[in-house]
Amino acid sequence: MTEPASAFDPVRIGVVSVSDRASTGVYEDKGIPALKEWLARAVKNPVSWESRLIPDEQARISAALIELCDDARCDLVFTTGGTGPAPRDVTPEATLAIAHKVMPGFGEQMRQISLAFVPTAILSRQVAVIRGKTLVINLPGQPKSIAETLEGLPRNTPPVHGIFAAVPYCVDLIGGPYLETHDEVCKAFRPKSALRPARG
Repeated sequence: MTEPASAFDPVRIGVVSVSDRASTGVYEDKGIPALKEWLARAVKNPVSWESRLIPDEQARISAALIELCDDARCDLVFTTGGTGPAPRDVTPEATLAIAHKVMPGFGEQMRQISLAFVPTAILSRQVAVIRGKTLVINLPGQPKSIAETLEGLPRNTPPVHGIFAAVPYCVDLIGGPYLETHDEVCKAFRPKSALRPARG
């Protein structure tokens, strides 16, 4: 039997797409819909969304992240786009500028996952940081890469863990809600001492 959403802690998630062309209407943004689609499949908790579509401008990106963390009080913020080596790719710099703590393991694992597909994964500069009680993670710009990065490669031999498996416990540690996932999409990992008793 499916448990009602009210049985789980509510979570507020910010999704930020960074793109000069999408933000001016040259083409339709695909980053925000891809993020929402994957997270809605993965997370059991009821989600309130905060969406932002902004150009590749460092000050604008930093301002949006501060607003989502400090004012909207998001528990999680994901960005998509602007993480390559091109001159206009400044999302990592904008993210690091608002950080209280840097979480380098997320970027390391994202590149490890992408290297299974393309050698140019080493050009990606995604970072993850904590600001207050919010975890902020840069993701790639392509919808397929977003899903692969979050979900990992569970059918590989050996399997490659996606980054989202570590997100719920990280959110626990910084004082956020208890995130629960659909195991068939992404099985969250917590040490036994951090697990809540099973409902029922």
